Amino acid sequence: MSKVYTSAVVIIPPKEKWASLQEIRKIYDRQFHRWMPHITLLYPFLPKTLFSELEKNFSKIYKQIKSFEISLIRIMYFHHGHQNYTMWLDPEPNNLIIELQAKLIKIIPDCDDVNKHKNGFTPHLSIGQIKGKKKLYKIIQELQNQWNELLFEVKEFYFIFRENHKNSKFQIEKQIPLKI
Repeated sequence: MSKVYTSAVVIIPPKEKWASLQEIRKIYDRQFHRWMPHITLLYPFLPKTLFSELEKNFSKIYKQIKSFEISLIRIMYFHHGHQNYTMWLDPEPNNLIIELQAKLIKIIPDCDDVNKHKNGFTPHLSIGQIKGKKKLYKIIQELQNQWNELLFEVKEFYFIFRENHKNSKFQIEKQIPLKI
């Protein structure tokens, strides 16, 4: 089955933790209206029509991975060339997210696009895009000075989707629990 850019598997912080993230994203993230705050595990993913079938396979993870707490405290960046950067929060400890993602890849090996980046899979929560290195450093320093650690427990991961048109927004379709 073909992968689509209208679905993904993600970790989403609890909505009550979104305020500080959304303040930053509203200013700097051009995808603010399309995506909720999230950490991508698989993208692109399989079509929404397969979600119910996939849910059964992914639910096996429930017995293998226990819920865990992560902290978002450090702001990092990716360099995309030509003075283009993406700012992101570094989830710690990231090894637990890497372990979860590795188990998901074993179920759907074709959905490994996020593993094909230069440094492999890097768990992150994007907060914006910046052009220019001086501007990047200035903004990261300002944001880091104002940022307070955001802690939350990862109790589940989600299948999300959006309609295939320009202004569509991702929505949660399935919630897959982790072991408590």
